[in-house]
Amino acid sequence: MHAEERFVEYKQALDWLHGLLRFGQRPGLERMQWVLGELGNPERRVPFIHVAGTNGKGSTCAFLTQMLMEAGYSVGTFTSPYLIDFRERIRYNGSMIEEEDLLQLANEVRVLVDRCEKETEFGSPTEFEVITLIAILYFARVKLPAVVVWETGLGGRLDSTNVVIPLVSVITNIGLDHTSVLGDNLVDIAGEKAGIIKPGVPVVTGERRSEVLAVFHEKAKQTRSTVYEIGTHFAGEQVEEKLGEQQFRYRSRLRRNEETYRLTMNGIHQTDNASVALMTIDILRNYFSFLLEDEEIFRGLQQTRWPGRLEIVSPRPLVILDGAHNQEGMEALAGSLERLLPEGARLHLLFSGLADKPLSHMAETLLPLQSRIESLYVTTFDFPRAAESEMLHDAFHTGGWEAEKLEAVPDWRAFLLSWMREKQSAKADDWLVVCGSLYFIAQVRAFFPTTVEEAGE
Repeated sequence: MHAEERFVEYKQALDWLHGLLRFGQRPGLERMQWVLGELGNPERRVPFIHVAGTNGKGSTCAFLTQMLMEAGYSVGTFTSPYLIDFRERIRYNGSMIEEEDLLQLANEVRVLVDRCEKETEFGSPTEFEVITLIAILYFARVKLPAVVVWETGLGGRLDSTNVVIPLVSVITNIGLDHTSVLGDNLVDIAGEKAGIIKPGVPVVTGERRSEVLAVFHEKAKQTRSTVYEIGTHFAGEQVEEKLGEQQFRYRSRLRRNEETYRLTMNGIHQTDNASVALMTIDILRNYFSFLLEDEEIFRGLQQTRWPGRLEIVSPRPLVILDGAHNQEGMEALAGSLERLLPEGARLHLLFSGLADKPLSHMAETLLPLQSRIESLYVTTFDFPRAAESEMLHDAFHTGGWEAEKLEAVPDWRAFLLSWMREKQSAKADDWLVVCGSLYFIAQVRAFFPTTVEEAGE
């Protein structure tokens, strides 16, 4: 590549990155390994905590990041997908990578991407691989954090993040998502996620099913790794919950005493995620001389916010966002609403999802709530894979919903505006829960801060 072909502006670099989407998902680590080899293996200079799993990866990464930062550690975080800005995926101490840094690193990586395509039989690295490479360079050269919380993109074994040897490997749980790539049963998917287990590296898991744990233990036996299971080596038990907070008791084999912690997030699954994060911290304290005081851990958990997970964006009228974008997510949402909804409150749902998700099964998952739900609105949003509202309407109907409860909304923005105006003066017993695809939730979230003010004029 000639010097004059360098990207001069951040936007050019971003367009190039997104342009790599045409290479799709191509499982395999050979392109990553080739490029990292050419760069002198920068990934070996950074300590990682590698997090895989179907659900709960994001929350677990957020808990870990916040606890370590509270204790004064500098922390890199690599996550996906992003909600509003692409740079959310690569953070240092909670702040997004600077546009200037991303531009410089994209220029450097681009040369190697072109060479990989021309000089090897592996072809061009994919978009996700290139983002992963940029993250590694950012952490290894620009920022040098004490530790990096490193979330897998898809699966584990062949995921482009799987080029690191971490301090701890974390597998939150296994569910049926991305079945076309990872296999259509739990044991196959567990085999893919178990691919992040490395020789001698301890493994923490929030998975409870014996057939899945058997896969982890089999792999751990080959690598001589210790597996720490929820319910056996550590456990978190919810004590009480109300909208906007919950408390739970935690105990672990690596601690003398039980401890009670407070979360500002709802859902029993968050107790699990926080417990998995706590066990990971216990391992870092016991075996890697990390120093975290009990108060720092307590504060870290309490301060963790996770946008789009039972997130209250308007107190009155009450509007809650939840990125329940697959069946497990829907089950968690249904369970939380059943526990949190006060007597006499009227529940309304606005749902939008991606066409490639098991929509009618997701609709079935919400059936236990049907008696409490006044109305269920389905809508589409601006995204290539978004399902049309007619398709969603049919999916909910197929999933067992009564037609009179369902309504297709052509324009969700107009719907929300009129909802905010009408319900502004209403009593606080109308709950609107906006749920579905994280991409949809991101758009609704960006829309909110302005609308609430406008509606209140």
